[in-house]
Amino acid sequence: MDATVAVAAVREVGPGTVAIEFETPDGFEAEPGQFVKLSGTVDGEEYSRFYTLSSPGVEETFEVTVGVDPEEAGPFSRHLTDLREGDELDVSGPFGRSYYQEESCVVVLAGGPGVGPAVGIGEAAVADGNEVAVVYQTDAPAHAERLDALRDAGASVVVTEGAIGSAVADAVTGEEAEQVFVYGFDDFVEEAEAAIEAAGGDADAAKVENFG
Repeated sequence: MDATVAVAAVREVGPGTVAIEFETPDGFEAEPGQFVKLSGTVDGEEYSRFYTLSSPGVEETFEVTVGVDPEEAGPFSRHLTDLREGDELDVSGPFGRSYYQEESCVVVLAGGPGVGPAVGIGEAAVADGNEVAVVYQTDAPAHAERLDALRDAGASVVVTEGAIGSAVADAVTGEEAEQVFVYGFDDFVEEAEAAIEAAGGDADAAKVENFG
């Protein structure tokens, strides 16, 4: 669907990272792990970018997480971080097939901005009473409070700056009910898929969202 949405809240959730919460428009339905296209005008130029949902649901609001490198950020990224309650953007979607479908055992491998869908899927799965493991590769962690809450709820959460092979080997069981998700850029996706195979899992069966 296409709609204009209002900002409900903007929160800093890590170094150079904000979570933007939007009021959910009528008829909008999406699952954790899907993504939307946000569009807006900055200095007379039209911009559109895709962002994966970082909220476990979309009943009243939905959330995306935006990371910005001060040295590389474009006008639209900077515009998003400057949004305030009541500001509006256009939204299209949802898009994507790599989303949570109430699987009873969930393993989420997240690189950098992949932490957004990781916390959204993790929270949804915990709320459903399902098993959750998250492996998050980053040198600047975001959503620390939500990751801690997942740990407190019984999820396995590993945050590492280095190689993920060992953590993936501990998280991936290969059981029939297990669903592995991968969210990140090219290099991380390649590393994650190799780690899944090394752990005895099936990388082809993973739900993968490559950010490019």
